[in-house]
Amino acid sequence: MAKSKKLTHAEWEIMEAVYKAGKSPSVRQVWEKAYPNKEKAYTTVQTIMNTLEKKGLLTRKKIGLVNFYTPVYSRIKLINSEIRHITAQMFNGSVSELAHYLININDLNIEEIQKIKKIIDRKEKELKGEE
Repeated sequence: MAKSKKLTHAEWEIMEAVYKAGKSPSVRQVWEKAYPNKEKAYTTVQTIMNTLEKKGLLTRKKIGLVNFYTPVYSRIKLINSEIRHITAQMFNGSVSELAHYLININDLNIEEIQKIKKIIDRKEKELKGEE
């Protein structure tokens, strides 16, 4: 992704529903996936999806009277882009500062701390060429 596309909470909800719905869902399919209890109007979802298309995150294909949308980027690429943006903007690009913040604001239990240590150990071995 060339430039980070800052997403709102509602846009993230829609993107998650697009990924969960499958290959190229319609607005109705995304609406039903994101808001099964109709918390938001169909037209709101349609507007958000059009905005995501304008941001270059979805492509639209019209078949008959129905628009089908396809994500331009994988979910992991989109998450990576957002994390890089947050790290650059709020932590001066320092991953260690981001990690420090996340560890200290959350009430971590021993199990979660052990999982984090294992992730760090695995990455350290990978960088040393031990795996």
